[in-house]
Amino acid sequence: MIKDTIVDGFNNAPHRSLYNALGLTKEELRRPLIGIVSSYNEIVPGHMNLDKITEAVRIGVAMGGGTPIVFPAIAVCDGIAMGHEGMKYSLVTRDLIADSTEAMVKAHGFDGLVMIPNCDKNVPGLLMAAARLNLPTIFVSGGPMLAGRVGGKKTSLSSMFEAVGAYSAGKIDDAKLLEYEEKTCPSCGSCSGMYTANSMNCLTEVMGMGLSGNGTIPAPYSARIKLAKEAGMQVMELVRKNIRARDILNEDAIWNAITTDMALGCSTNTILHLPAIANEIDMKMDLHRINEISETTPNICHLAPAGPTYMEDLNEAGGIHAVLKQLAEAGLINTDVMTCTGKTLQENLEGVFKTDNEVIRDMDNPFTKTGGIAILYGNLAPDGCVVKRSAVAPEMLVHEGPARVFESEEEAIKAIYGKEINPGDVVVIRYEGPAGGPGMREMLSPTSAIAGAGLDKEVALITDGRFSGATRGASIGHVSPEAANGGLIAWVHEGDLISINIPEYKIELKVSDEELAKRKAEEPIKTKDHITGYLKRYSKMVSSADRGAIINIKD
Repeated sequence: MIKDTIVDGFNNAPHRSLYNALGLTKEELRRPLIGIVSSYNEIVPGHMNLDKITEAVRIGVAMGGGTPIVFPAIAVCDGIAMGHEGMKYSLVTRDLIADSTEAMVKAHGFDGLVMIPNCDKNVPGLLMAAARLNLPTIFVSGGPMLAGRVGGKKTSLSSMFEAVGAYSAGKIDDAKLLEYEEKTCPSCGSCSGMYTANSMNCLTEVMGMGLSGNGTIPAPYSARIKLAKEAGMQVMELVRKNIRARDILNEDAIWNAITTDMALGCSTNTILHLPAIANEIDMKMDLHRINEISETTPNICHLAPAGPTYMEDLNEAGGIHAVLKQLAEAGLINTDVMTCTGKTLQENLEGVFKTDNEVIRDMDNPFTKTGGIAILYGNLAPDGCVVKRSAVAPEMLVHEGPARVFESEEEAIKAIYGKEINPGDVVVIRYEGPAGGPGMREMLSPTSAIAGAGLDKEVALITDGRFSGATRGASIGHVSPEAANGGLIAWVHEGDLISINIPEYKIELKVSDEELAKRKAEEPIKTKDHITGYLKRYSKMVSSADRGAIINIKD
């Protein structure tokens, strides 16, 4: 107990005097101190309800016999940061969140933790911190946004970005664009498709760090408040039983997450975040194994942007545990793993069932027989690159076309909006990787512009940067090594043929070795000398994307 080292004894009288300044009673100090890490702020729509979630967790902790202590974590809204310099500051916050949470916990001491994230990078950031600190820990997210509705059809943020592309292409008018603008995001919560935030909140549940419903109960539902109270009470059980984060968050849990990722069709960003979390438990993920799992795991959910269903539909169909039940019955996941309920996953799945065979398809009637993510290899990406193949049109699974080369996201967007991209092209955006960006910007704007222009079934996009979970089409990211680190993508020329074969996990630049050697000798790698502040430090320390773009590599 923390009180043994920080609260009790004559030598801790100074500490007690400061607890007195906080208004804490002797009774509160006799109880376990539970840190509640709240990502609440007033700029991220997915976080605007976290004050209510935090208060519900506080009540739950007190009901369970603990003393709740709240402190903050930062969060960036990827949607608001999209398409400008601000996106350089999204991924980099993941490590800031992990490090600052570590600092707060180590400096002040807690017996247990409740993590309250919701959007994008603060979910994996807090999972990294949980693994690093190894205290009794539970997660409860803010929940997904309800889907919007335009013209009688459900919509989400990807619909909004694609509407901009359609407007630019002259396919919709001012009135329709305004209708999308006003109706696409109707409530608080993480954006309503299977984007990065919802992917990571669902996988947190899969890994046993969140209670059933953590990933899918919509943010505005009262059930989300009840879940938060239950999480607050449950962390006290974890403290009493001394079940710590790494008792739950282990290698089997990570591979369960990868398998479920394949079934759900999650964001490609999970292939950055899961390796980073694995690093915290001294596990190095072999990306080749992801393809092996994909070959044996069918994609049984087609949520937006891949299909017409949304997080609210998955919740009504039985949620993540209904998906896990099918994977377990097929023998694809390890159900002996411990979870934050204090029970094994096998025990948690007793009595679970699904209610909709289209939102969650049967294993013998999948959307595709292979999983939602594929890692491609070849001379253009010897260390791998990633594509959300469940969101790729069948006619683009195999594609060959001429490269259209751009040195930044802005250059590419200008060309797309300028109608300079032709059917069959392979758009290449480089120097947007973890070090070269720096910050590995998420590029929803160019992919949405391509989709909005109706070219997503004819044009591929390749980058050493990354994509939003809202991206669909043949969008291939995380090219490793990146251009700034001497990856072959730095020497692609306009018009070079690039071959993509997703079913065979291959990507090739069709240029002779002799010509490539000549280019490398004559064309230096580009550098960005104007980088300052945190980004400059980050660019010098960050790993490649295939290692998770992390700055604290353990091996």
